[in-house]
Amino acid sequence: MEVLAPAGSPDGLVAAIKGGCDAVYLGGRNFGARAFADNFSDAELEGAIAYAHEHGVKVYVTVNTIIKNSEMQEAVSFVQFLKDIHADAVIVQDLGLLRSISHIPISKHASTQMGIQSSEGLKWCADNGISRAVLSRELTFDELKEVVKGSPVETEVFVQGAMCYCISGGCLFSSIVGGRSGNRGECAQPCRKKYTSNGKEGYLLSNADMYCIDYLEKLKGIGITSVKIEGRMRSTAYAYLASRSYSLANKDPTNEELEYDTSLLKTVFNRGFCHGYMDGVKSLVQSTYPDNRGMFLGNVEIKNQKFRTRGLDLGVKDGVSVFKNDEKIGGFKILNDGDTVTAPFRISDGMYDLYRTYDPRLDKIKNLVGRAPRFEGRKKHCAVTVDLPKVERNYSKTKLSFYVSSIKLLEAVLPYADRIYFDSDELTEASEICSISDVELVYMMPRFSPKEHLPTGNIPLMVNNPGQYRAAKGSRTYGSYVMNFFNSAFPDIMEQTTLSVELSKTEMRDVVSRYPGKVEYMVFGRTELMVTRDPHLGNGCIKDEKGYSFPVYRDRFDYAHILNSSDLMLINYVDDLEKYGVDSLGIDLRKRPTELATLVGKAFKERNQSYTERIRQMCGGTLNTGHYLRGV
Repeated sequence: MEVLAPAGSPDGLVAAIKGGCDAVYLGGRNFGARAFADNFSDAELEGAIAYAHEHGVKVYVTVNTIIKNSEMQEAVSFVQFLKDIHADAVIVQDLGLLRSISHIPISKHASTQMGIQSSEGLKWCADNGISRAVLSRELTFDELKEVVKGSPVETEVFVQGAMCYCISGGCLFSSIVGGRSGNRGECAQPCRKKYTSNGKEGYLLSNADMYCIDYLEKLKGIGITSVKIEGRMRSTAYAYLASRSYSLANKDPTNEELEYDTSLLKTVFNRGFCHGYMDGVKSLVQSTYPDNRGMFLGNVEIKNQKFRTRGLDLGVKDGVSVFKNDEKIGGFKILNDGDTVTAPFRISDGMYDLYRTYDPRLDKIKNLVGRAPRFEGRKKHCAVTVDLPKVERNYSKTKLSFYVSSIKLLEAVLPYADRIYFDSDELTEASEICSISDVELVYMMPRFSPKEHLPTGNIPLMVNNPGQYRAAKGSRTYGSYVMNFFNSAFPDIMEQTTLSVELSKTEMRDVVSRYPGKVEYMVFGRTELMVTRDPHLGNGCIKDEKGYSFPVYRDRFDYAHILNSSDLMLINYVDDLEKYGVDSLGIDLRKRPTELATLVGKAFKERNQSYTERIRQMCGGTLNTGHYLRGV
C-alpha cells in the first residue's frame, strides 16, 4: 500500500521524501485546491519531479479546481506540460476538464471533490479513463470495505489531516458567505468560525483532524491502493513527521521508533484528533478551538504563577502555551528541570489548560531535512486549442422546476410547475398527483450514497455525483447544481443539468452559448451551503458572530443541510435568462410555508416583479442575487 504525502513547497517536498513516503502530491501556481500554499512554478515542477523520481518517489499534480471557459485552454496546456515533464498523474475534479484532457496520455485521478463514494462511482471512473479515485472522506470503514470490493480502478483514502465539515465537493458556504470559493481552491474556512445554536456557543462546525495510523493494516487488508496525508499548507516538520510516521507504520506497525515520531507529529500540528468516519457515523466536531494548539498535556492548577509538572511529560526547552477556555493567556519555554515551573508573566490563580507547542527535538528534524535544492527546468507549455464553439440554442419559453419536500408543497406549486423535484418518500402519491396534471415528477437522490437505492419504476431522477448517474442509466436523469457544471466542456449526458450557482451572469451566458444540452439555472430559494453527515447538528439554525442566522434541517436520510441566511431571488433577470437560452428555472421551496410557495410560484409564472416586496417580507426581510452579479 502506497503512502502519499503532501508537498506544499520545495522544502515540503524534500521533507516528505526524506520522511520515507512512496509518492507526493503537489500543485502548480494555478488550478490547485490549495491556492494559498507556496506551490510550484513550472520550472520548479520540472525539477521537483526529476528530484522525486531520482529518489524513487512518484508525483501527482493537483489540477483539482472547477475551471472557467476562459481558463480551459490554459488548464489543458498545463496538463499537457505535466505529461511532458513526466508527472505520474493529475488529480482532477472538473468533469469538463476531464473530458478536455481525455486525449492526453497521463494517468488521471478523481479528486475527492468529484464525489466518488460508491462502487458505481468507481465503475464510472473506469468507464471514463480514470485510473484512481480518491474516495469521499465521509465513508465509514465498513462502507469502504463494501465500496472497494472488486474495484476496477485504484482507490485512495485520506488518513491524516484536516476534515471538511461538508460532504466533499459540495461546500458553498465559503463562496456564498465568505466570497472565496472552496471549489476554486480559496476556502475561507467558515467551518473554523464560532457559531451559536440552541444556546450553545463554540466552533460547532470545526472537525478535529484525522489520525488513522492504527487503521493502516485494516485498509491494506481491504485492498486500498494508497493512503493520503492532508497538509500542503503545513510546516516542513509536519511533512517529514507525517510521512515518516505513516511510512514506518505501513512497513512495520510494531516499529519502536513510531511512538517517538508520532508524539512529535502531535506536537507540530494538533487541533484534536479523530478517526474521521472510519469508526462509524459520529460527530467529529472539536468545538473548543479550531486552530493548532500543539499537544494537550493536561489541566494544571496555577498558584502564585507556579504549577507542578509531575505527570505532564515536560522537558527542558519545551515550549508551552497556557489557555483558559478559548483565551490564550501566554506561552513560554521551560528553562529548568524540576517538579515546579514558574510562568514568566502574571497570571491569576486557577485551573488552566496546558499545551506543548514546541519540542527541541524538532531542531534535529530541521537540520536533517535541510533546505531544498534549487529546482529548475526548461520545458515550456505547448500551445493547445480547446474548441468550445458557439451552438444554436432553443430560445423557447423557460420552464419552471420546483424543489418541494412534501405533498402539501407539491400541491401548492402544481398550478405553476412544468417539473417537480421531489425530496420526500411519499413518491406514489406524488406520482399520481403529477400524472393527473401532466407535470413531470423527478425523484431527488440523496446527497451522499455509498449504496444507490433507486426507487422502483422507471421514474426520472435528479443525481448529485457520477456514481448516481451511472446507477441511474436507463432512467431520465437530471444533474443537480452539486455536480459543479462550470464550463461548456461539461459532458452532455443527461436530460438536463443545473449550472453551478458560483457562475456569474457573464460566465453563465458564455457557458450556455457553447453548451449543446439543456440547462437549468437556480432563481429562488435558500442555497444549500453545506450538507454534512454530522449526527449532532439538529434542526433549527446556527448563528454566526455577525448575527446572521443559517437554517438547518435534517433530511429523510439523516443528513443535515445548512442553508443560506437569505433567499436567492432573480425574478428581475428571468427575461435575460430566457434570451441567453436557459431552458429551465430552478425554484427551491423545500421546508417552506405553503403560502410562500404559492406566492413564489405565481410570481415566476406571471413574471410579476410586483410580488417581490411581499415575498421579501415573508422571507425575513432580505433577498440576495447570489453569485449572479459577482461570480467567484
